[in-house]
Formats: sequence, structure tokens, C-alpha cells
Amino acid sequence: MKSVRPRNTRLRAVSGAVLSTTLGTGLLMADLGVTAARAADLTADLPRQTPTFAMVDPNTWIVTLGGSIQAIPRYPGASDYTAVGYPSIDIRRVGEPRRFSTPDDGFSFALYDGDSFRIGPTARFVPGRYYGDDRRHLFGLRDARFAVEPGVFAEFYPVSFIRTRVEARQGVYGHHGTVGSVAADYLIPADKFLFSIGPRFNIGDASYARKYFGVSPQEAALNGRVTPYDPASFYSAGVLGAVTYTQSETWAYTAYAGYTRILGASGDSPLVRRPFGNPNQYQFGLRIDYAFRMPALF
Repeated sequence: MKSVRPRNTRLRAVSGAVLSTTLGTGLLMADLGVTAARAADLTADLPRQTPTFAMVDPNTWIVTLGGSIQAIPRYPGASDYTAVGYPSIDIRRVGEPRRFSTPDDGFSFALYDGDSFRIGPTARFVPGRYYGDDRRHLFGLRDARFAVEPGVFAEFYPVSFIRTRVEARQGVYGHHGTVGSVAADYLIPADKFLFSIGPRFNIGDASYARKYFGVSPQEAALNGRVTPYDPASFYSAGVLGAVTYTQSETWAYTAYAGYTRILGASGDSPLVRRPFGNPNQYQFGLRIDYAFRMPALF
């Protein structure tokens, strides 16, 4: 009797191996799927870490000391210029970004400082007009002493690259008028540079306008070259541009220039017409900032 060889033994063995491999792979993938799902659940339960750049150290201050020198009109409406210098200081905690400011901002302190809005007291100093500044043309005119103007400011950022600022101030020395300023700045960062440019508007009441741009009948008679003039208000419009170069965390340098035109009733005053003055007012300046860290005092 002839023996019969079994057929397809290899095929069945290979099929069995494939089946075994497929089942094993399926089980492994299923196990990996369960493990991944468990890992995802565990990850979801972990607290999110705050990015390092957003962490604020309340125990350390960054103090920035600044020194500015600028050329400005000798007094409001003057055609002659003088150099003045003044200091500045900024204090913030480590991790907090330094607030943008321009050289024509008043000296300010924020009582509320949010991401897009800040408000607080401010103050400005206005140079005075004295007979000794121009003996030829100011003869017979009363001196207008330098003025101190405390007030309040508010800043608002509608978007991150536009700053708007308003100031309302009251003269308490030199004059007793009410004045205000409105400004907007378009910010353009470029590596270590920050460019800014924007319009400026200034207003003042009759008391302020008469102090710097008015001429009484007695003054006109003594001077002999001007006529009496009583301005009812003051306002001006202009633009300011600046560029800041931040060399390091320690040093930064700012150069700026601005132009303002005295308008309206004050712009028609004989005191801002040649040879007594000029309605076109310019300013140029430089500022150097030095920053360092120190333990917070409060």
C-alpha cells in the first residue's frame, strides 16, 4: 500500500505563524494603546508649568536710573533754545517687562498697572520767561515764572504695538491754569532697537494762555513794539519720534526729536511772532539708562 505524503504542511505552518504573529501584534498594540491612554490621563492630571519668562520674583527689583539732556525752547513760544538735563528712575520686579515711555511724558507713578491699562499721578515742569532771556524784546513784559503742574495720567494699549496716553494737570506754581496732553505712539521693535513715532496734542485754558501769550495794555505801552492781546485758550499739535538701542540688560540709549506748532488764539499772539518768538517749536535729546538688581524694599 502506497503511503500518502501530507500536503501543505509548510503552508499551514506559515499560516499558523502569521496568525500567531498577527495576534501577538494585536495584543501588543492593544496593550500599548491602553498604556498610552493611561499616560495621557496622567499627563492631563499634571499641573501646567508656568513659562520661565512669565515668572515674577517679588523679592528682587530691577532699578533703572536714567539721565536725559535735551534742547528745548527757552520758554513757551520762544525762538531761542536752551539745554536742560533731568534724571529719571524706574523700578520693577524681576520678570516684569519695563513699560514703554517717551521723553515728553510727565514724571509719573502708576497706582494701577495692568496689562493694557495704567493710571496714576503725574507732574510736569514748564520753563519760565524772564526779562534776562531777551532784554531787547521782552522789555516791559512781566516775567512768567517756571511752573509746576501736578495732575493725573492714564495709558491704554488697544493693541500691543500702540500706546495712548492722556494727562490732565493743574498749575500750582507759576500759573494757575488747567492744561492737558493727548499722545499716541506706534511701536516698532527690531532686534535690539525700538522705534516709536506718534502725534501730540496739548490744550490749556485762558489762564494758562494769558500767562505765556497774553499782553496787557500796560505791558504794550512800556514795550512799545507789541499791541495788547488777550488769548482765550491755548492748543498745539505736533509729532515725536524716538529710537532706543538696548545694548544689554544694563545699558540702553535713546535719541529723540519732536516738533510742535502753536495754534489758535495763542498762535496769533505777538509774542510768538518774529522777532519776539516762533510758533514752530522743536526739541531734540538723548537719554542713557543704567539698570541693576537689588533686594526689594517692600
